[in-house]
Amino acid sequence: MVRTLYAKLSLVLVLLLAVIGLVYVFLSLSSAHYYLQEVDQRLGHDLAKNLVSDRKLVEAGRINQSAMKKTFMEYMVINPSIEIYLLDLKGKILSYSAEPGKVKRNTVSLEPIRAFLGGQTPYPILGDDPRSHDRRKVFSVTVVPSLENPQGYLYVVLRGERYDTVEDFIKDSYAWRLSGWALASALLAGLLAGLILFHLLTRRLNRLAAVMDRFRQNGFTRLEPHIPGAGQNDEIGRLGLAFDQMAQRMVEQLEAVKNLDQSRRELIANVSHDLRTPMAILHGYLETLKLKSNELDGAERDRYLTAALRNSERLSHLVAELFELAKLEAPETKPIRETFHPAELAQDIVQKFQIKADQQHVSLDLDAEKNLPFVDADIGLIARTLENLIGNALRFTPAGGHIYLKMMAESDSVQIQVKDTGCGIPAADLPHIFERFYRGNRQQDSNHGGLGLAIAKRILDIHGSTIHVDSTPGNGATFTFCLPQTQSLSRR
Repeated sequence: MVRTLYAKLSLVLVLLLAVIGLVYVFLSLSSAHYYLQEVDQRLGHDLAKNLVSDRKLVEAGRINQSAMKKTFMEYMVINPSIEIYLLDLKGKILSYSAEPGKVKRNTVSLEPIRAFLGGQTPYPILGDDPRSHDRRKVFSVTVVPSLENPQGYLYVVLRGERYDTVEDFIKDSYAWRLSGWALASALLAGLLAGLILFHLLTRRLNRLAAVMDRFRQNGFTRLEPHIPGAGQNDEIGRLGLAFDQMAQRMVEQLEAVKNLDQSRRELIANVSHDLRTPMAILHGYLETLKLKSNELDGAERDRYLTAALRNSERLSHLVAELFELAKLEAPETKPIRETFHPAELAQDIVQKFQIKADQQHVSLDLDAEKNLPFVDADIGLIARTLENLIGNALRFTPAGGHIYLKMMAESDSVQIQVKDTGCGIPAADLPHIFERFYRGNRQQDSNHGGLGLAIAKRILDIHGSTIHVDSTPGNGATFTFCLPQTQSLSRR
């Protein structure tokens, strides 16, 4: 079974050359046969007329029967390549020079004879062969005894039965053998050239196929550094380049899937840990209240209930953040954009956290430029981002510290900064602070689940914005992001 592309192309080439050879032989034989018929008829055009005049077949306006028989006998010996027939005016065969018993026709069609005598039809003109019911041959004919007194036709077949044998001999002659060898040599040379060309063309495909096989055997995870032919600007080169890009994309996607799976495992582990701790504490306090309800006084009972309520709130907050982050990470989640003034939103957020900041003895200030432009964003999600950033700053800013919410206009956006004077972030923690449940080595709040910054980053991602952080341990941290300006509204 032919399976490789090279074998299929080679088979097609062999069949194509064979067809070409057969067509060439057929056309050569046909054209040679046609040419010989035309030459014979042109050379023998006046043969019948010359026989009548040279052999004195007509005397005193009548056919000389004795001369006719003598001519038949002589030409059977002298020139057996022609056959002579005497026809009446209706085409009936009256006598002939052929051997008795070999003539199979009684009449000959007169249409070719009239066409020959008319001289308007191009050569060769084929007439009936009396020795066959279906074969036709070139001939020469003349009216006997004369055009003024027509009594019949002298019909001369120029390529008789013996001439057919001679023709077969000519076909087997040296010229035909030489032509056949020349044709075979040309076809063989063409076949070898085609096979070499196909080998050169398919070699690069074979190499590319081998690279693909090795890539598949490696589990689509390891790509060879170079693909043969990928740098050439032809179809095979473009195919190699496309495969190279596709394979690189597959490797990256598989790596991303692995990382996502690892993140999923870490998420499950972190969620399990963070949920288990408040649930265990809550269960412990409730169990204590149940078992020792009669032994506890009012103050102790309130202390246990307060601790249980605090852990219940922590658990509810963590679950709410998990649901919020899952919703934001869904592919179909899109921001509902609207036009609003960022300073007005910032003022509301600052007022919301002002009481908590005062309780922690932390200064919370808003610094927004005048004539700040409007922005285009989801006001609810941006409010959530500012809440998470300010809440994160309050957790890590000690008493006496400061938190600044700054807003300034740029060329086509509004830059927003949340800056604090807290403990700062270690350099080793900076690349990871936006990861889910990551807390690093900073001082922790027991109610902090490690999802606030991850939610803020995801909100800005779906807005097409990025968030940056600059921090030096002991000197606080600065979070910066931008929102696009709205062009349709003037600045206030």
